[in-house]
Amino acid sequence: MQYPDKNAALRNLSALVDFSNLINSSLDLNFTLNNMLLTCFSKLLATKGLIALNSNNNSLEVKTFKGFSKDIISQFPNVSIDDFENNPDFKNFAEENNIRICQKIVSSNNKLGVLCLGQRMGGSLYDEDDKSFLQTIVNIGATAIENSQIVEELKSVNKRLDAKVNQLGSLFDLSKEFSGILKVEMVGKLLVFSIIGQLLVSKFAVVTCENNSYRILETKIPEEKLKGIIKDCNLNKITSPIRGDELNKEFEDFRKVGIELVIPMTIKSETKGLILLGRRKNEVEYTQSDIEFVSSVGSLAIISIENARLFEEAIEKQRLEKDLEIARNIQRNLLPGRIPQLKNFEIAAFNKSARQVGGDYYDVVTLDDHRTLIAIADVSGKGVQAALLMANLQAFLKSICKQNIPINEASNLINDLVSENTTMGSFITFFWGIIDDEARTLTYVNAGHNPPLLVRDNEIIKLRIGGMILGVMSTTIPYESEEIELRKGDRIYLFTDGITEAMSMDNEEFSDEKLEDFVLNQKDLSADELINSLMKEVRNYTAGADQSDDITSLILKVN
Repeated sequence: MQYPDKNAALRNLSALVDFSNLINSSLDLNFTLNNMLLTCFSKLLATKGLIALNSNNNSLEVKTFKGFSKDIISQFPNVSIDDFENNPDFKNFAEENNIRICQKIVSSNNKLGVLCLGQRMGGSLYDEDDKSFLQTIVNIGATAIENSQIVEELKSVNKRLDAKVNQLGSLFDLSKEFSGILKVEMVGKLLVFSIIGQLLVSKFAVVTCENNSYRILETKIPEEKLKGIIKDCNLNKITSPIRGDELNKEFEDFRKVGIELVIPMTIKSETKGLILLGRRKNEVEYTQSDIEFVSSVGSLAIISIENARLFEEAIEKQRLEKDLEIARNIQRNLLPGRIPQLKNFEIAAFNKSARQVGGDYYDVVTLDDHRTLIAIADVSGKGVQAALLMANLQAFLKSICKQNIPINEASNLINDLVSENTTMGSFITFFWGIIDDEARTLTYVNAGHNPPLLVRDNEIIKLRIGGMILGVMSTTIPYESEEIELRKGDRIYLFTDGITEAMSMDNEEFSDEKLEDFVLNQKDLSADELINSLMKEVRNYTAGADQSDDITSLILKVN
């Protein structure tokens, strides 16, 4: 006897899931409301229904309806969502139109509206299961309605913003014109034409000033008179528009030649020039909007004048930024996308570049079904050169490691290749090794890198065996390798000097000693937990200080 009930519950749940997916697939309010009604009609067999939402004046307004005529909807009473249930007008409307059930639509923040349904097909009453289903529909729909209303409000705000954008259209067009001009004389002419066309001014002048030196770019005032006026004025002190009584009081000579408005052209609050304007041809007074327009155009003009001096600096800066971006991409692509999962070892890695591109590098490469190569390196220098050298190292490494050459002999070959491809003064500190997952061994060579720390039984063994730094010279003394048998619980920390030389706010290094003390106290943690703990310790130590070097670490945990 329970099977039909279970099947009905499953159908209801499926319908609710479909309904939720449907209305959350769109932010259109009408789409949401219509699908709420259609879902109620489908599952509850209602013959008609409506949804009224709370309007700005706190009254319900019908937004969508089905099964009612427009004439009936026009008679929907003016009621508030707070008291519609007890409102006589609403009760009469509901009785006259056979509305049998109403459910408030409420979100966590607002009372949104009400959903009303007419009688069911066949005239049966809504039971408790129907009411529960309707409540769920309303709860799901409330969030979608609220999101849709937010979108509608954003659309309204955007329309208002469009009007403002249109007002700025002319300034935008002028900005494009000014940005392409590096001749001061052309800037002055464009500035004058812009103002004349907008404000219908017949008497004007444009003056630039720098260190008490003045230059008249354009003028319709007798030049000799204007020179005499600006010679006796400290124009750099004019930092805001001047007109009317203030102009009469402090700059009477401007008034004598017909100037009614003085607008400074400033950069970083420093006056670099002046725009002098006489009376408008239509005799209309200058408005605040006019002043703002001229000030904006003046700002564009004075910036264009300064651009001539800044142009070369900008080109150089762009070149450097492009170089750094190339280096970042090279360095990012060198690092492994994923770390192989081994049976007896856990491996975790971390890399964070400093502000300037460096050459930190690590890699984890699967050689066969039980051997895995690990490597960590630090290239001297910064920028594109360091990133390219690291790319060469990776190419050499991945090419040689597939040839099954003993790791010490392979190190000789790598050093020779790096030496042939480096310029004077470039070098790489490098550590690499081969893990045997079956035998639990590590065979390694250290080429001048910070010795990795093997932590075993609360003691530290430093992995130093190897030879000289890569790239200094061709191999004269062959590299040595060492094979070590690892035990369960052993931890190996590989790192670059970005960790040990990380600076605190007091300009003190994290140091090898602090690192060794730290790793001795980290026990019974996974490799991921170990590296997260180490990076947290470094971050806490350097809190507030700039990162001075790349930080890279690779940690092995023997299971």
